[in-house]
Amino acid sequence: MTVDIDKTPADTPPAGPEAIKAIPVRHYGRYVSAVVAIALLVGVVYAFAQGKINWGAIPDYFFDDRILDGVGKTLLLTVLSMVIGIVGGVMLAVMRLSKNPVTSSIAWFYIWFFRGTPVLVQLIVWFNLGLVFEYINLGPFYKDEWSDFMTPFLTALLGLGLNEAAYMAEICRAGLLSVDEGQTEASHALGMSHAKTLRRIVIPQAMRVIVPPTGNEVINMLKTTSLVSVVQYPELLRAAQDIGQTSGAPAEMLFLAAAWYLLMTSIFSIGQYYLERYYARGSSRSLPATPFQKIKANVLSLSNRSASTGGTA
Repeated sequence: MTVDIDKTPADTPPAGPEAIKAIPVRHYGRYVSAVVAIALLVGVVYAFAQGKINWGAIPDYFFDDRILDGVGKTLLLTVLSMVIGIVGGVMLAVMRLSKNPVTSSIAWFYIWFFRGTPVLVQLIVWFNLGLVFEYINLGPFYKDEWSDFMTPFLTALLGLGLNEAAYMAEICRAGLLSVDEGQTEASHALGMSHAKTLRRIVIPQAMRVIVPPTGNEVINMLKTTSLVSVVQYPELLRAAQDIGQTSGAPAEMLFLAAAWYLLMTSIFSIGQYYLERYYARGSSRSLPATPFQKIKANVLSLSNRSASTGGTA
């Protein structure tokens, strides 16, 4: 009787499954859409290049003193109008949430009126209120004719700032309502006043909701300042139009103003991104990557991919 003896070593591991070779999915639609987008961009650039536009006038006046002065006044008007809008918006939001029906109704009427009328109309009305109020009389402090008091700068500041307060009020109200009521109840149970609760507990937590739309409002305000050219305030657009009339290049100066607006909004957008990233701490497990971190990650992934391809070859 013959017995077959298995000569395979007992400690030899069993053969595992073959490694899966991943084949990336080819997205042909992306290539087609990229080609179409590039073709449209080339067509638009070619059309503008063939137009009767003196492109050389744009760099000649890009850093003109009048343009730089208009840029400075545009930034100043943007900052001051947003300060008025943010302060007024916080006050109106607190009034809207108040249990006092008088203050709540006043805030509601203010928001309804300023959000319901175009800002351009408001600017023109402010500029022509001399038809209603011939003088402004503040008693022993100040008295003057309305036409001398309501300068183009004050008209622009009041028109933009008070209008912005109505929009910021709704943004702030949404942020305050996003904080759980239990936070307020707990702070009141600890003996904190309502004002201290808002300052220490509610508003810091509401900033995460308030900051992103506020950044958009700042960028929108920067562009909305171009409307004040109708009240003769010499901001960027007005300065560009004046140069265009004297230089014989009105269209070119509009392109110049557009380039400056794009530059300033791009800088503001970068600041808004990092401000949102700062207030995102604690609301997410990991902060979103910065543009530089994204570029670094893409470069490293490409280098690792090329190294692995070279090693396989």
